[in-house]
Amino acid sequence: MKKILIVGGVAGGASAATRLRRLSEEDNIIMFEKGPHVSFSNCALPYHLSGLIDEADKLVLMSPEKFKAQYNIEARVNSEVVSIDRKNKEIEVKNYLTGEIYKESYDKLILSPGAKPIVPNIKGLDKVNVFTIRNVVDIDKLNRFVKELNAKDIAVIGGGFIGVEAAENLREAGYNVSLIEAMNQILKPFDYDMVQILHKEMYDKGINLIVGDKVENFEENKVVLSSGKKVNAKAVVMAIGVSPEITLAKEAELEIGVTGAIKVDSNYKTSDDDIYAVGDAIEVYNALTHSMTKLSLAGPALKQARSVADHINGKKGINKGYIGSSAIKVFDYNAASTGLNEGLIKALDMNINYDIVRLITNDKVGIMPDAKPLHFKLIFEVPTGKVLGAQAIGLGDVAKRVDVIATIIKLGGTVEDLKDLELCYAPPYSTAKDVVNYAGYIASNILSGDFKQVNVDKVRELVESNAYIVDVREVREFENGHIKGAKNIPLSELRERVNEIPKDIPVYLHCRTGQRSYNATLALQNLGYKNIYNITGSFLGLSFYEYYNDVTTNRESIVNKYNFR
Repeated sequence: MKKILIVGGVAGGASAATRLRRLSEEDNIIMFEKGPHVSFSNCALPYHLSGLIDEADKLVLMSPEKFKAQYNIEARVNSEVVSIDRKNKEIEVKNYLTGEIYKESYDKLILSPGAKPIVPNIKGLDKVNVFTIRNVVDIDKLNRFVKELNAKDIAVIGGGFIGVEAAENLREAGYNVSLIEAMNQILKPFDYDMVQILHKEMYDKGINLIVGDKVENFEENKVVLSSGKKVNAKAVVMAIGVSPEITLAKEAELEIGVTGAIKVDSNYKTSDDDIYAVGDAIEVYNALTHSMTKLSLAGPALKQARSVADHINGKKGINKGYIGSSAIKVFDYNAASTGLNEGLIKALDMNINYDIVRLITNDKVGIMPDAKPLHFKLIFEVPTGKVLGAQAIGLGDVAKRVDVIATIIKLGGTVEDLKDLELCYAPPYSTAKDVVNYAGYIASNILSGDFKQVNVDKVRELVESNAYIVDVREVREFENGHIKGAKNIPLSELRERVNEIPKDIPVYLHCRTGQRSYNATLALQNLGYKNIYNITGSFLGLSFYEYYNDVTTNRESIVNKYNFR
């Protein structure tokens, strides 16, 4: 019989405990949680603010009593582990209800303390009501406070997942919400060209979205920004990020990794053979960047917990590293990403030769009444075609598509594999050639040199330099909105009007989503044109890309009317 102690009773800790029990009925398993709840849904916390989850207690998935009855696991809440004595293999615990401090011995110790919200010491912090979101107590406290406000002005600082979800749910509850992000975009797992869809959605839903402007200080119920702008805020939700909770590990002289999180080996064992660590507190190996990183996601934490329990019980496993897959709902839109994006490749100065596919297709057969455009971006290596990452945003099912790409990446697949995938099809669910198949076809064409492309983020400079742009949509579509200065030659008239298109300068073609202009590109190439480019994402993608910055900065639009359908 082994005595196994677990510090932290949420995702990683609770999962390790239950897996340990499934592997052994004899072991004595005790789990310690500083707060009053174990096994709560951390990721669902913001949805209590809108009332989607109406009671805070529903966020708690298991009680200490259930852990004892169902698993014979002792879950001690309101119990903080304050120190580790590695030499004597003991921990010191403080019971917050009784004030008692006592010691508990262990054979194996698992650390799953999570991460803590970052609250920088900004001038005037005491002049605003500041909240963070880490547990059920935090979200309940915030929810009760805002419900009692006379004024409805709330500021959320930080455009990561928690910040965006908190802003959305507070807005759904009827508050005047400002979301402030110092970087030039929210949600860094998405590239700048893709995230503009979500910027537009937040703006359209009444969020005062401020990007590229840093919090300078606070005044009485006001957030003061570097630009000089002042934002009214009766409550301030600090969501600029989290830092791994490493206090216990550091004081116990466990090795800390290059990222500032706990260093673990491939079995999630720390520098002490009898101590393991999982979850937000550790650093993990990124299989694509080939470097250590911090990954605050529930899925990886659960996998790590299972691996630890297996290793303690003599089971072998393989650690293939992580690629980072995530999804988020932003009002009516769904968004998902996996693997590398262009922003990360550039930020890490990775020596990767890559290209992209940027396409828009329906998420199901177009005649279905609920079919909606799905915006998709694929990152792949040149010349190998190895799939490196993907992002999908739309009103329908995007997570399914990104899950497919995540699977391909984990298996080391290429764009040729995407072409060959056999996926479920019926008109209410997808198209016969799903968007991931299309992405494989397009990427293969790019690798083969079949055509050249430019992304929508380059169109503004093309317009400003008076580039020759041809819109191959039908006349009625052109009249309903087009790029300023573009020439309309519908695909249906292209062969009869080909002499209108010059051969001595670059020509850029677009349609609504890029499919018709791709056909026009090949047709012109077959007719002897050498300098033809397809605008990937085309007019629909361009409208989404340009809109938010146009309306919030009052810059001149390069289109006479936007199209979003």
